[in-house]
Amino acid sequence: MKDLTKGNPMVLILQFAIPIGLGNIFQLFYSLTDTRIIGSYLGETALAAVGSTNSLNSMIIGFLMGMTNGFAIVVARRFGAKKEEELKNAVGLTFLLGIFTSLFLTCLSVFFLKDILSFLNTPDNLIEDAADYFQIVLLGMTFSMLYNVTSSILRSIGDTLTPLCFLIGSTICNIVLDLLFIRTFHAGVKGAALATVISQLLSFLFCVIYMWIKYPILRLQKQNFHITRNAVKEMYSIGFSMGLMICFINIGSVALQTRINTFGDNIIVAHTAARKLSDFFMLPFSVLASAMATYCGQNLGAGEIKRIKQGIRSGLFIAFLWCAIVILITYTIVPYLIYLVTGTHTKEIIDTASLYLRVDTLLYVITAVIIIVRNAMQGIGDTITPIVSSAIELLAKLFIAILLTPKLGYLAIILAEPISWILMVIPLLIQIRTNPLLKEEHT
Repeated sequence: MKDLTKGNPMVLILQFAIPIGLGNIFQLFYSLTDTRIIGSYLGETALAAVGSTNSLNSMIIGFLMGMTNGFAIVVARRFGAKKEEELKNAVGLTFLLGIFTSLFLTCLSVFFLKDILSFLNTPDNLIEDAADYFQIVLLGMTFSMLYNVTSSILRSIGDTLTPLCFLIGSTICNIVLDLLFIRTFHAGVKGAALATVISQLLSFLFCVIYMWIKYPILRLQKQNFHITRNAVKEMYSIGFSMGLMICFINIGSVALQTRINTFGDNIIVAHTAARKLSDFFMLPFSVLASAMATYCGQNLGAGEIKRIKQGIRSGLFIAFLWCAIVILITYTIVPYLIYLVTGTHTKEIIDTASLYLRVDTLLYVITAVIIIVRNAMQGIGDTITPIVSSAIELLAKLFIAILLTPKLGYLAIILAEPISWILMVIPLLIQIRTNPLLKEEHT
């Protein structure tokens, strides 16, 4: 366990963030490897089928991850305030509400799967593989949620090393099962989905066993699963705020995906590759965001407001340094990276994906501000401003998908995120300077 309420904020944030970052690197490494295995053994059509569901997958799984990360902020506050029994109650409720919500979303999404894929304009030659892949992912998303719950709980008490270890194991397991199901058993895209679900289930089981053995503070009893109206309200208030924030972002991406899926297989593959690399480039931002939410939650629980402001400044400084590195990468070796991801030499795919990344990364500095500030606001209890900011992004992407894409084609998709970033950062900057908790010193 690590107490983030004492010590140098920048050092603590880096110590907290580095294991998360390494874990995310392994997770993205699996994602990139998964893409390469599918492309190499099943072909570009299968890769396009899987890629056509990416935005919807990110929306549903992202909502659950955001929600459980929000629940973990409540746990972090209890830990910072040294309230052990209340912490256990928050952990118990995290499991109950997480399972209930994920099962509800599973039933809803599986029932309407074909309708959803049709709404996404999934090409006829891809829809069968897309449905086969995504149905298995949806049926297994409760396991994904449970693994994220255990990881976020451990991070909320300052343990970022254990989730890293189990994530490394999950990544290795994923790759082995991918090759086994796809190459040996010839299970196609279904095999890729099964590999993901099985590895997440195993990671959850090992993680929860470790929690029980290692941390007595997390050994729950029957009374810790007691549901009260106020407790549910508090958990869902923060959890839904973070979940909806991610959901709004991804709904916009789903709207854009409906247009992308009309541009042909090459554009779908190019966009899939660009988004995979974009996820990698943005990894430090999401890592710092997770660190900021926990850091601010613990310090709010301990009443250390000055340290919250110091932490925000430190997080922004680190993020800006990464922005410079990313721009250097995209303007030098990004075509080679796209080849590594897709295994293709098709010029249209490489050129399109390169253009996407070279335009978007120039404005990553705005993304850095958005992610750091937004999660810091969540950590100190502002559940409204981040949703407003994300709603602005949603509206901007809907506008671009409906009105600009028919005129500009894929160029509109490339410009969608930079335009939305510029708009959505405005309410966050206003709020961070006027928030009563932070008003004495502007960040």
